[in-house]
Amino acid sequence: MASNIVLKLFRPPVITHLVSLRSGSGSLGKTVAMVTGTRSFCSDPPEKISRYPVPYMKELPYDIVELMEEMETTGGFLPNFFKVLSHRPTEFRAFFGFYHELMNKETGRLTKADRELIVVATSIHNKCLYCVVSHSALHRIHSKNPTLCDQVIVNYQNAPLSPRERAMLDFAMAVCRCDTITEQHFQSLEEEGFDREDAWDIAAITAFFAMSNRLAHLTDMKPNLEFYNMGRTPRDKSVDKAETEGE
Repeated sequence: MASNIVLKLFRPPVITHLVSLRSGSGSLGKTVAMVTGTRSFCSDPPEKISRYPVPYMKELPYDIVELMEEMETTGGFLPNFFKVLSHRPTEFRAFFGFYHELMNKETGRLTKADRELIVVATSIHNKCLYCVVSHSALHRIHSKNPTLCDQVIVNYQNAPLSPRERAMLDFAMAVCRCDTITEQHFQSLEEEGFDREDAWDIAAITAFFAMSNRLAHLTDMKPNLEFYNMGRTPRDKSVDKAETEGE
């Protein structure tokens, strides 16, 4: 169940459709199908996840409701960032559209695990609990490495990184700290097989999540408890098979 959230995270057709819609549009031409047994994200939460009000589902545009229901049904839970950012639907669309372009693009030399590792390392510097916890979980799933992020959280310079990963994080941290970027930074990346477009991707991810970190600070956003255990133990394939056969 834990790994399923990655498979549905920002599915391209849904996001493409979502970003193209205007906030509050009443001409969508269809009704959102309510999934039987799905727990509404807007029911009373077990704990306060934001200092801003979280809208009720009935108050949100259909395209956003559709994405939330799909995420919750497939992943088993709805990440709190979805709930908190739905306070501003237009910004919700813009945020997740940009997220998809940065984190799920098929071009360049950055893997999905690389991208998540950049988010974790820079979010530590920005002291963002939500992004450190949630993106550590996603890194564990993409990398199949249950321990690396824990070591990066303490001190990435002492973590057992490959030379390629270290060069990538050194560059990301230079951008994160607003260091003066020089040709030497690019050369260090190129020595490990990256090019200038990869450098842009690293910087863009760093910059985008600097914004995300600060929104999490502003709202006092709390990570879902489910993130803490995701990817720490191998998925029982016999359970997967049983669940598939039972569908």
